[in-house]
Amino acid sequence: MANDLPPESGAAYFGTEVREWRTDRGMSQRELGEAAQYGQQYVAKVEAGERLASPEFATACDTVFGTPGTFARLRRRAAQRGYPAWFEPYVRLEERATTILAYSSALIMGMLQTEAYAHEVFRKAHPRDALEATAERVARRLRRRHVMEGDNPPLLWVVLDESTLLRRVGSRNVMREQMAYLLQAKESPHVTLQVLPFDSGAPASHLPFYMLKFGDEPDVLYVENPISGQVIDCRKTVANAQVTYDRLRADALAPEASLELIRKVMEEWST
Repeated sequence: MANDLPPESGAAYFGTEVREWRTDRGMSQRELGEAAQYGQQYVAKVEAGERLASPEFATACDTVFGTPGTFARLRRRAAQRGYPAWFEPYVRLEERATTILAYSSALIMGMLQTEAYAHEVFRKAHPRDALEATAERVARRLRRRHVMEGDNPPLLWVVLDESTLLRRVGSRNVMREQMAYLLQAKESPHVTLQVLPFDSGAPASHLPFYMLKFGDEPDVLYVENPISGQVIDCRKTVANAQVTYDRLRADALAPEASLELIRKVMEEWST
């Protein structure tokens, strides 16, 4: 059976294994679907990595292929994997970080997005996706919150450009709920929010970025472009990014003033 990890996602990883086992058994997609009590189109989408198979389908594959528990465990692994290959290194680092510094220049950072806001972001970026695929993307994004829910969460310090509060993503209600969630998140002693106001002039950076700190390990920088992302550990580049972040924080409103602005914007979205 195939052992190589696919380049894109856990869904593709699972689908590749299903296809390999099916062809090894000499079965067509229709025959597998009938045996598992699913349609041929469902099997085709799973094998193509277009959707992550349901737990029930994984269990049915174990029955059909005579592999007790194998596909059920593989499906759980695929669900945890789930992210694009280029994003996985960042997620693994994010889970270990003691401090996360984030600058959001156009959209609220992923970890602080509500379900509805994240849905709108993904639908705009991937309008041809099936709704189920969008739901899976949203679920993976929300799952990243767990790093802030443990016994020893990192310090999350976020600088939000004022435009992230005023750009309508979805409906006005979506934005009102998003502002409310930011205010709720700030209740945690581990979260600090600052807003970079328009009247602060040209920002020190016009692109978003993240910095992760680990205590005894070197800091790293994470940046994205329209098609991928990159973790950077070059000391000079990371040091320059730290200076940029410090300038953004210096130009931003103080945390309490930032919260007042978020409250004001929330009220405006409520009208």
